[in-house]
Amino acid sequence: MSITKLIVLSIFLTACGLTTTRPKEEMNMAQAAFLAAKSSKAEVHAPGLFRKAEVYYLKAKSAYRRKYFNKAKQYATLSQKFAEQAEFAAIKKATQEN
Repeated sequence: MSITKLIVLSIFLTACGLTTTRPKEEMNMAQAAFLAAKSSKAEVHAPGLFRKAEVYYLKAKSAYRRKYFNKAKQYATLSQKFAEQAEFAAIKKATQEN
């Protein structure tokens, strides 16, 4: 009887997501991309893309704090994507102006 309870308990704990890994690398990459976009003045030269990157970065941080690691990973990936696009657009625009 106790072995059955132990098996059911282990299945339940595994299904609860306790084995989900924290998306530390994705969060770090999103933060680095966001800061790089900010330092290239993307908020001036590519405000739409920069704003999207910022919104997704804040959502990723919020989801991470609440331990919704799958959502945090998705948002961090989107933030990184938009931040890189914003940085590229800002550098391109700044180069064309000079």
